[in-house]
Amino acid sequence: MATLPAADPPAPARPERDGPVRRRLLAAASALFARRGFERTSLRDVAEAAHVSEAVLRRHFGDTDALLDAICVRAARAEAGRLERIAAAPRPVAERVRAAAADAVVAAICDPDDDAAVYRAHSPAVADRRREVRAARHRYQVLFRALIAEGQGSGAFSAQVPPDTVVDFFLGSVHHLSTWYRPANRRSAAEVGDYYAGQLVDALRPVPMSA
Repeated sequence: MATLPAADPPAPARPERDGPVRRRLLAAASALFARRGFERTSLRDVAEAAHVSEAVLRRHFGDTDALLDAICVRAARAEAGRLERIAAAPRPVAERVRAAAADAVVAAICDPDDDAAVYRAHSPAVADRRREVRAARHRYQVLFRALIAEGQGSGAFSAQVPPDTVVDFFLGSVHHLSTWYRPANRRSAAEVGDYYAGQLVDALRPVPMSA
């Protein structure tokens, strides 16, 4: 199985009573940051979108920087955590790669605001935060490359293309989803994920030797 880098320690659990409010605030902030941009979104904007008072918002997050911090951390931890569980599962490597690929597609379709919120933030403070996010995403890519390398080492996949090229090509196609996918396409996220994952695994399979 793929060798997993040491995981970051889990964040301390928050009281359950705070969970729904925090989730609503983060969802509202993520959508506004993605649509308006980080610099043009105020705490009042987020509070109104989340249907809470600004005082309640400030009790959970002191400012918009703290909101963006939480969005970045939430997205990065969720993404890496899912991939770690997929990579460690006792299943053939081709099945794990397929599951990882499908998960990446479904996440890109079902939760697009987090990525857009981060990429539309341009202040110096946020630039530092984006470096942290890039580091977390690098960890994700390392995990994904380890899966591809495992498949190539076992003979399940062709070794003609380096693992980093495979992962960069695939994730590039996933990030492109936001430019064309709309719910009105009548294809569910799961259907698109299954299609992308199948294309990846089929492309990686060794080409049979001609007689």
